[in-house]
Amino acid sequence: MGQNNQITGEDDYILLKDFKVETEVDEEKGFILCFWVYIFNSNAFPSTILKQVHAETNSSPPLLVLNEKTLMIFPLTCLHNEALGPGNTDFPSEVPKVSAEIEHPQNNWIHVGYEVSSDFVRLYINGEIAGELHLSSLSNDNSMPNGSRKRTLIGITGDSNLQGFIHDAKVLPSTLSIKEQYVKDPPLRLSIDESSISDIEEDNGFWNIVGGKASCRRIFSLDVVLLNTFGQPVNKELEVIASLLYAHNRLPVEKTNDEEPPLLASCDGIEFASCDQPCKLSKGRASFKLKISKLSSKCDNRQFCIKFGVSKLEGYRFLEDFSPSIRCISRNRTPRTSTIIWKKVSAVHPVNGSQPFGLDDSSCEPKHNTVHEAKLSPTSKRVRLGEAKISAVDQHSEECNSLASKQNQVENGFGSRLEARPENFEEMNTSLSDSESTGARDSALKSVSSRGHSVPDVTIFRYCLGGLTDRSLLLKEIATTVSDEEISGFAEQVSLYSGCSHHRHQIKMAKRLIDEGTVAWNLISQNNLQVQWESAVFEIEEQFMKIASCSSRSLTQQDFELLRKIAGCQEYMAQENFEKMWCWLYPVAYTLSSDWVNAMWNSTSPKWIEGFITKEEAELSLQGSRGLQEPGTFILRFPTSRSWPHPDAGNLVVTYVGTDYSLHHKPLSLDNVYSSGVREKNVKVKPLQDMLLEEPELSRLGRIMRRH
Repeated sequence: MGQNNQITGEDDYILLKDFKVETEVDEEKGFILCFWVYIFNSNAFPSTILKQVHAETNSSPPLLVLNEKTLMIFPLTCLHNEALGPGNTDFPSEVPKVSAEIEHPQNNWIHVGYEVSSDFVRLYINGEIAGELHLSSLSNDNSMPNGSRKRTLIGITGDSNLQGFIHDAKVLPSTLSIKEQYVKDPPLRLSIDESSISDIEEDNGFWNIVGGKASCRRIFSLDVVLLNTFGQPVNKELEVIASLLYAHNRLPVEKTNDEEPPLLASCDGIEFASCDQPCKLSKGRASFKLKISKLSSKCDNRQFCIKFGVSKLEGYRFLEDFSPSIRCISRNRTPRTSTIIWKKVSAVHPVNGSQPFGLDDSSCEPKHNTVHEAKLSPTSKRVRLGEAKISAVDQHSEECNSLASKQNQVENGFGSRLEARPENFEEMNTSLSDSESTGARDSALKSVSSRGHSVPDVTIFRYCLGGLTDRSLLLKEIATTVSDEEISGFAEQVSLYSGCSHHRHQIKMAKRLIDEGTVAWNLISQNNLQVQWESAVFEIEEQFMKIASCSSRSLTQQDFELLRKIAGCQEYMAQENFEKMWCWLYPVAYTLSSDWVNAMWNSTSPKWIEGFITKEEAELSLQGSRGLQEPGTFILRFPTSRSWPHPDAGNLVVTYVGTDYSLHHKPLSLDNVYSSGVREKNVKVKPLQDMLLEEPELSRLGRIMRRH
């Protein structure tokens, strides 16, 4: 633990068992004690966090105690008669104390303030008063000497197995503000940025990742961020290392039979053992591109997890984060949940001209299966059908190509509206011959090239191969130097080479998103580095309503709370927080500006879209008092884990109860349903809500049950 000076300063993060502060205070004038505390691995309750030490009486009564989710603080023993003995852990109810409920007391930083005067003691949690105890009736005149008395506060673990850290502990005059101390020096934490996750399939809280031998395993990417406890990025010259562990016991996964490391880091196309390739933090962010060489089936079907930690700072739990449990599967494995993957379909039925509607599971939040972006080969013999997002119904759509006509529609799930595809679909004999594949690709290349573009090919491939952070930086650079026409050409090239048409939409909106975001921040900040969140919400709402072309419906307090959570800020918002929020909000507002979604957003009876909600809120709302609601009940939402330039940013997702009485999350594929080609043909398109209710799996709209 001698390395903590690499974080911020010498002795800035202290183990509870090593914490000790000794000070002389004038109890008549009072004082305040404030500190940050991080508790982990506490199983026995109640547990003493801090205790008083009185040398003259040889007693050590508790000062701060955690009892499951209740934090209790006691007056100094000189201020009350019922002093607790050093061996008493029952904490009788008659002993005066101040209590506060903490929702997540472990593995989280909590700021505790303790204000002492001759008349009262107050408990502050995260800068706010949580409780107060008046001591006038408890005063012990016999135990209060003249002058001051020395107090020693120490942290203990002992038999209670309590472990944790103390940060920025101070004893100060009572004239100072605890709230000011709360915001002055917030502690750090390391966290996986869920919005950056790419090419990972999530299944009921688990990650499914394709791994195994070198010819089969696939690259996936994510970012790890160093933040303060308010969610603001912290720029420190540290390195983060990734390691593969067993999820059930957090022990390292062994090497393969070929002595290959279980977790590999990809750098410039070369694979390294992840333990030998730490990633440097840049502006508080480290981007990882990883592969797993070991299959769960080769390890007694045990699940893995990835641990991210700051190199050379082992044991600082707040500088570690763990992924969800991982099932590492082979490429040909049949999926656990369903053999059907819903695909998007065209706006105009090729036979009767009606307007069918489809849900696209290939882009479903939190799934994003464009794995082939990590390895591009324009002249490859086989196109990865299992990974590409290809419309297989509309032969007139701009998405359609000769590959699509070889796929067969099947009747199941959503009837003729959807296409079924097994997980190992890429192994089916539906690939083009070398000449067909090369000819089709060359034809498409010539079509795009004829329109002209000035973005170099190396930039196109960098975008296709990069993670979300790389793509965001590239787009910010490109958008400020090229024209709208050149941006469109770049979008077409990326869609062509990546095989994912969803990139096109995010690239084309880049210029407006960046320009309007810059204007919005300048209006909000007025050249200040930070602004109060409460004062910023008015401008955020105005910008949102303008982009969404909505004048009749404003954002609610719950909407703003979710936006603040996405921004990662508390009372104050910095530009980094605003940009993070803007990259989520702008694509959502852009989607709502379309006539077919705008009408649903403005509808109040029924309320088709009840605001900004999380996946967990949607699931909770579909669970009645006796279990799940009736099959077919559904809720529309915008996925909170998808931000620009993620291909699925701004997409609507339908969360519904399936006929199997389980919850499903499917994205709405509207690219073809409301494509420009359909508008040019003046085809009458049914309202979105009508098409939703025509789907056999969807029968009635659910209601949101907000937590209070």
